[in-house]
Amino acid sequence: MRTDVCERLGIDLPIILAPMAGAVGPELAAAVSNAGGLGILPLWRADPDTLRAAVRKTRSLTPAPFAVNLNMEFPQEELLEACLEEGVPIISFFWRDPGDLVARAKAGGAVVMHTVGDAEAARRAVDAGVDVIVAQGWEAGGHVRGMVATMPLVPAVVDAVDGVPVVAAGGIADGRGLAAALALGAGAGWIGTRFLASEEATIHPDYRARLLASSEADTVHLADLFDGGWPDAPHRALYNSTVAAWEAAGRPRPGARPGEGDVVATSLSRGEIRRYRSYTPGPDTSGEIEALSLWAGQGVGLVRRVQPAAEIVREIMAEASVTLGALGAQLTQRE
Repeated sequence: MRTDVCERLGIDLPIILAPMAGAVGPELAAAVSNAGGLGILPLWRADPDTLRAAVRKTRSLTPAPFAVNLNMEFPQEELLEACLEEGVPIISFFWRDPGDLVARAKAGGAVVMHTVGDAEAARRAVDAGVDVIVAQGWEAGGHVRGMVATMPLVPAVVDAVDGVPVVAAGGIADGRGLAAALALGAGAGWIGTRFLASEEATIHPDYRARLLASSEADTVHLADLFDGGWPDAPHRALYNSTVAAWEAAGRPRPGARPGEGDVVATSLSRGEIRRYRSYTPGPDTSGEIEALSLWAGQGVGLVRRVQPAAEIVREIMAEASVTLGALGAQLTQRE
């Protein structure tokens, strides 16, 4: 099942791994790429040497294309140069407009993707030279760019960009969701929460257990509760004791939130984790895991078991093929 997105990115299947910081490392990115999709490394917080090491590790694990995600809320020029020097084939920009970094990435030989939350932002990205647009719906987990749901957003973006390939993001967790995204005009699905339940995801077992036990109604969209280091950064996570206490206190602003400054967990690699910190709990974390920022999209209710990433890719593709075939047969029977 090759689409325009597949052709542009040089991949075999229309499945793209969301770049989930703290959960995606070279092993998970490479596993998705080896299965025919596109793995993306979230390296926007890394220093250049760490980025180079992660890129080289990923390349040692897969001959297939992969990407690096850069967050434009922070200076990314040095990291982009490191990516280009390492021959990263695809650059994924996120949050603010990437500006002249698009031209620099393309001049360096990379294909450029950019995530948007509305059609106007998609138009600006195309005008700047972006090759592939990622339309991220409000249902997505982690940090969310806009306030429009995936269903109305994707066709609006498809219509706005006049033939530029579009990827649908937000709430897609199985083959039915991928089939729906393709029906809306997207050429691939951007999938995150489902891959948190992959064997390769580097998250704490308690976090994974919460994901498996959650329903589609167990996430909450928050304006800026878990501090990510940049202002006005809405996000979606599982409802937990931290959110409940904050709501019970009347949703006070930072500086007046209950338990603010309390150390609720400790990471061997990251040190003390205070309440309200934006932090994906990894296996080396101990303490109140439930109270941390447990990122998840509304597709979490469809995540029910831990699987190898390659098996997740195969399962989603098989279900998408069956769904599209059944829909075609159903329509034919009604004619």
